[in-house]
Amino acid sequence: MPPVDRLKPIRAASSESGYSLVEFVREFPDDAACLEWLWRTRYSPDGEMAHCPKCDQDRTFKKYDFATRRQSWTCTACGQHITPTAGTIFHKSSTSLHLWFYAMYIMASTRCGVSAKQLERELGVKYKTAWRMFNKIRNYLMTDDGSPLSGHVEVDETLLGGKIRNDARRKRDALGWSPKRWDTETKTMVFVAVERGGRVRARVIPNSSGPTLRKIVQENVEAGSTLYTDEWGGYATLGDTYAHRTIRHRDRIYADGLTQTQTVEGFFG
Repeated sequence: MPPVDRLKPIRAASSESGYSLVEFVREFPDDAACLEWLWRTRYSPDGEMAHCPKCDQDRTFKKYDFATRRQSWTCTACGQHITPTAGTIFHKSSTSLHLWFYAMYIMASTRCGVSAKQLERELGVKYKTAWRMFNKIRNYLMTDDGSPLSGHVEVDETLLGGKIRNDARRKRDALGWSPKRWDTETKTMVFVAVERGGRVRARVIPNSSGPTLRKIVQENVEAGSTLYTDEWGGYATLGDTYAHRTIRHRDRIYADGLTQTQTVEGFFG
């Protein structure tokens, strides 16, 4: 007997994916399933009872088949219609909800980003349609609300600018600059904060001095959060605002003596 059931595939425990394609297809097999999910998520958790704005109380709603294929539920008391797609990016769109949901899955699951051209190929729609879907998903559903990161937050800073070329190296040597000064003068300093299991923030900063790092951390991380940094001195003054823990990049050991592997295993249970 095979170790797994080929007819009911499951995501492997070692998989980095939090939601596989098989799971998506199983949960949203067609357009009706997507519409039902919207109805239950926005208005009726049990699929029947919802608040009727006309009756101003909870009523039973049913979905009837209309010749116009209206995607709405009707109040059995007054006939009021509620359309789950109203007020969303799907409103007045003739594109299948199934394609909309699949586009969101692709954009949310890819690690390196996806283009509108890729959506066109994956969904089998025109480029104009793919671009419109891509634009709405990115600008309306994937925008950051601006609230500070919280919980367990990892922060670090780095210089971006690529590997030095030979002509630039000759110019650096002619100026008598050290590699560190050359990087500081020619590359861009970027600060990154990652909320474990959540959001990511990246900001360009002028330098990695203590005042600069303290200001950018306080702007993007909620006070009282557990903050993970390296041993760079610019983060030394954050212990009075955050539960500050450090890690040595070379040895991968936190300040409390745990290795990175031990800490990660403890965090995830």
